[in-house]
Amino acid sequence: MTVITDTESDEKMLMMGPGAQPDVAVVDSELTHSVPFRTTADTGIDAYTHALEAFVSAKRNPYSDALATAAMTKAAGALRTACFEPLNGEAREDMMVASTLAGWAFGNSSVCLVHGMSRPIGGHFHVAHGLSNAMLLPAITAFSVPGDAPRYAQAARVTGVAEAGDSDSAACDKLVAWLVDTNVALEVPTPETYGIDKDAYFGALPVMAEQALASGSPGNNPKVPGKDEIVGLYKKVWEGSV
Repeated sequence: MTVITDTESDEKMLMMGPGAQPDVAVVDSELTHSVPFRTTADTGIDAYTHALEAFVSAKRNPYSDALATAAMTKAAGALRTACFEPLNGEAREDMMVASTLAGWAFGNSSVCLVHGMSRPIGGHFHVAHGLSNAMLLPAITAFSVPGDAPRYAQAARVTGVAEAGDSDSAACDKLVAWLVDTNVALEVPTPETYGIDKDAYFGALPVMAEQALASGSPGNNPKVPGKDEIVGLYKKVWEGSV
């Protein structure tokens, strides 16, 4: 898969096919030891997002579930350590494995609303993919939970932020709270604090919502939004609220 940007419409588009796929991938966590904090945080949250969206996707299956649950467990346990202790080999290896498993997971189930809304932020404002996912993840998860609370509750337990005895509602609340806390701990900016111009952002919202829907990813979401709901979610993300 390859991503290209239409510079006239500021729209990110995917090119898929055998020609865009490598024959071999070198997965070596030692190569990440010099990766800076911001990149480690954003790509780490991106890996968790891949796993979570694969797990709740309408196209999920037993194979993607097994990969996604393993990825969520590893990513949640290692992400902060990998960020704050960049030479911690175990944490770096766990994040590399989590990222690989999560990639296999969403490759077999597709992604959902976070990715659908992330691509327009990247296309219009040149925000790195992992960072735009991180900006969106708490608010989009809170919006999506009512569409399949039992599934998100299971994700919370696999992630390690909810107990087996927690109700589904309590588990979902803990998952959203953990996502918010993770963004705070890893200093994920809002679009505003990142430096995006407010008038440009709000002026682009109708087009961004249309592009998000056109990507197809929102259709896999447990709760499928309309255009106005997506615009409202973009506004929440600007404010940093859930």
